[in-house]
Amino acid sequence: MLARTVSRCAGRLRTPALRPVLRLAKPHCRRFSMPAPGAPSGSPPMSSAGMLAPFVGELDRIAPSFKINGSQIQVLQSPAEFYETLKDRIRNAERRIFLSTLYIGKSEKELIATLQQALRAKPELKLSILTDALRGTREAPDPSCASLLAPLIAEFGPDRVEIRMYHTPNLTGLRKKHIPKRINEGWGLQHMKLYGVDDEVILSGANLSGDYFTDRQDRYHLFSSKDITEYFANLQDAVSSLSFLVRPSNSPAGFEMVWPEDNAAPSPLEDPSHFVKESTGLLAGLISPKTAPLTSHESTSPQKKDTSVYMLAQFSQLLSPDTSTELPAVTHVLKTLSLPQYAKSSWTFTAGYFNPAPSLTKLLLSTQSHGNTVITASPFANGFYQSPGVSGLLPDAYTLLARRFVRAVHEHKLEASTVLREWRKGTVGEPGGWTYHAKGLWVTLPGDADPSISVIGSSNYTRRSYSLDLEANALIVTENQELKKQLGQEQQWLQEHTSIVTRDDFAKPERRVGLKVRVAMAIVRLTGGAL
Repeated sequence: MLARTVSRCAGRLRTPALRPVLRLAKPHCRRFSMPAPGAPSGSPPMSSAGMLAPFVGELDRIAPSFKINGSQIQVLQSPAEFYETLKDRIRNAERRIFLSTLYIGKSEKELIATLQQALRAKPELKLSILTDALRGTREAPDPSCASLLAPLIAEFGPDRVEIRMYHTPNLTGLRKKHIPKRINEGWGLQHMKLYGVDDEVILSGANLSGDYFTDRQDRYHLFSSKDITEYFANLQDAVSSLSFLVRPSNSPAGFEMVWPEDNAAPSPLEDPSHFVKESTGLLAGLISPKTAPLTSHESTSPQKKDTSVYMLAQFSQLLSPDTSTELPAVTHVLKTLSLPQYAKSSWTFTAGYFNPAPSLTKLLLSTQSHGNTVITASPFANGFYQSPGVSGLLPDAYTLLARRFVRAVHEHKLEASTVLREWRKGTVGEPGGWTYHAKGLWVTLPGDADPSISVIGSSNYTRRSYSLDLEANALIVTENQELKKQLGQEQQWLQEHTSIVTRDDFAKPERRVGLKVRVAMAIVRLTGGAL
């Protein structure tokens, strides 16, 4: 049931019970220094700090950031390690748990039991969960993400457990009525993956369901920083105040969704334009480096703060004008790599669903870097492989897009410097078959063995990510040798199950894409959706 009441505090972020009063952090100086102007061409190679300076100077103007020590970031490797780390943090939670995800699998009883045990053990502990309304209620009135979570509210009460579901303003009226459930997600989702407990947060591309805990490869970074955790907790609070509230119900579905009076905007289903206007007023200030509420709790001495973490958000559907920070930040990094001094740098780019925004494809092909690698899922490792209905066409659609990229590499005469690798570990649906869902970017500077820059988070780097979905990411810039080593190992182990794919491979009969796939892709574009 969707019920709406008019907000009396539109544009204001509610003060959540779990959040301390925020104070602006004092400006901090960065250790990355620019090279002296007019340096002679025969001068010694630039230091790591000097090579990083052109990146951070502009990034400081694009997005808010925190300085930490690189040891405060731990790179996790496997789905099982991610799941066990998450459960361990939940079991030991003292004050708060906040989870932002596309959905929680409808059969994830162990995860729910872990949350219940933590809430029962600590009467002061509070839980906040944010998912997507379309994905979270897709199966209703049959068991769904929403019906799985509603009993938590019934047991612990709305003062301790808050379940929110975000609904895009792009899917309303006739479009919402007639577009099938399995493809309506192409018009925009709550796609952030933030898994916070007390003063730690895991950023990932993984959702919270069985395959992501067992046989679906993704990326996972654990940030042990109160400031970073607090920032993302407030970001989740903001989006929650623009979302439906889930309540237990005696209805066949087991839940209802209502629009609370104190939400920061009117319902997106009833007044989409007003919803976006109020959302802009709320979110723009949170993601700007000039106005973002930055806490300052780090006890690390300034001399040991060797890593900058930029808070990136892509909220295009909620901002008018669009002041999102992820696309500008990634664009700046790639543009900087086109400068002559980065000719001996290298990058690795990965996306499980290979469909980079056209602007990013152009930038990837314009860098001076060599030894570049693109990693994407083989059709046999695509989560939609042999999926029923229209979604079963998606692996072939991504194959077509990957083939176009390889052709563009050839046309730009970059085959000696840039390769496409497909990831495959068995076959989806068969014993031992895994899927691939990792996404991100690594940049290794000239003369270095390991990356100094990496982007981690929910974004798929697609047109859809940059126009329709809600994304949260972190851009890491580090001089910490141990963290650089971790990042280097991460990009290497993600290549363990890959093989290079060439134009000749895509020309084989079994890799050809039929007319039906091309027509389906055109229809999605014409009706305003995106892959």
